[in-house]
Amino acid sequence: MKQLDGRVAVITGGASGIGRGMADAFAAEGMKLVLADVERPALDEAVAELAAGGADVTGVECDVAKPGSVDRLAQKTLEAYGAAHVLCNNAGVAGGGGRATWEAGLDEWDWVMGVNLMGVVHGIRSFVPILLEQGDEGHIVNTASMAGLISGGGIYGVTKHAVVALSESLFNEFSMREAKLGVSVLCPGWVRTRIIESERNRPEAPREDPGERAAEAEMMRKVVAGLIEGGLDPVVVGGMVRDAIREQRFYVLTHPGWKNMIQNRMENILADRNPERVPPAGEPNWFD
Repeated sequence: MKQLDGRVAVITGGASGIGRGMADAFAAEGMKLVLADVERPALDEAVAELAAGGADVTGVECDVAKPGSVDRLAQKTLEAYGAAHVLCNNAGVAGGGGRATWEAGLDEWDWVMGVNLMGVVHGIRSFVPILLEQGDEGHIVNTASMAGLISGGGIYGVTKHAVVALSESLFNEFSMREAKLGVSVLCPGWVRTRIIESERNRPEAPREDPGERAAEAEMMRKVVAGLIEGGLDPVVVGGMVRDAIREQRFYVLTHPGWKNMIQNRMENILADRNPERVPPAGEPNWFD
């Protein structure tokens, strides 16, 4: 999509973090925006700020883990603008609590899978038929993570690997149908977002006692919080996504210096070696 001015972009998780960075980048191009977020106060604030800056923006409260909520988002988009051209399935949460995969409760699995993976599935199911029927150019951006391209990552990594695979399937399906729709999968490294605070939006449910590993989990959380604080500005990431849409580029890697981790995983697979993790080139070993 070379022409973005006047096109309609829908962004889930759009009130903050990477989603807000996309909104700022798209607004600068003259796009009409539909911001979707589960956090109503933050959504209202983001919509007000963007509107004050001259953007044509609509806010829709939406829980991407619920298919009916995403269907409603599609309906509200058409009511507001009559079309949709760019869909950014961006909403996501962290999860796992520092526990091993077999130690995490099913409620944890359901929550993280419901947002990170099924939220993307619901977006595709609700919006792709609309984009196809329009017969116009369009683009889908699915937010995965570098955790979806390397080994490990627990529940979060499982969901992000699935988002990468889903995006690759979608790309091939569009190609086979000769649809005028492009696909990008965003695989960011550390970005200054509030993902470490994801629990603030977690549905109320019985929580498992972290037990004797509570101190270790809290130490890990603090380390990750520090890495996130030193990460990229979400507006920079939003600009990368905008450029990828224009260039019809599938993989969007925000940290090119981390490609050695991807290479390490691919070489292990091709050489029939056991999985091993390496740190990004030139950076401290996070895994020690």
